[in-house]
Amino acid sequence: MTIRTWFAATMAALLTSCGNVDVARYADEKPALDLPAFFNGTIDAWGLFQKRSGEVARRFHVVIEASWTDPDTGTLDERFTYSDGELQRRVWTLRRQADGTWLGTADDVVGVATGKVSGNALHWTYVLRLPVDGKEYEMAFDDWMWQLDDRSMMNRSTMSKFGIEFGEVTLFFRKRVAGEPQ
Repeated sequence: MTIRTWFAATMAALLTSCGNVDVARYADEKPALDLPAFFNGTIDAWGLFQKRSGEVARRFHVVIEASWTDPDTGTLDERFTYSDGELQRRVWTLRRQADGTWLGTADDVVGVATGKVSGNALHWTYVLRLPVDGKEYEMAFDDWMWQLDDRSMMNRSTMSKFGIEFGEVTLFFRKRVAGEPQ
């Protein structure tokens, strides 16, 4: 076996082992996720980024102001505060398609994010431009969200380039209730 053949076989095996769970697997899970209902008003999120080794590289808090112009078009204005003091903002525009899928755009998203909701889950895929040490990298995100109850959601994203995983982002969302301390 030549090195080229071995490399091709190894890459094919790796790529086929990286298959995703179909979001339809969560069809019967409750509570059923309704994006316009959950992402409406002010939502806090706390998260961290872990390197491939598992080391926590960054922690952050996000305040999301979410609003909808109609049931199929919404805006998520995300304001990040990182543990090192860095501030960042991302504004998503979400649009529901006729087939029930969602498309999302933001200034640092390359092209369009695509997502599908089933049961309590949302599965997003997109490419994000990430600034690191004065350079910008385009990283593929495989992004899963699961609604836990009417005010809580968990999010887990893997970040990769050329099929190689570089790290994971984990977040916990909590919707604010009027009068509740932050």
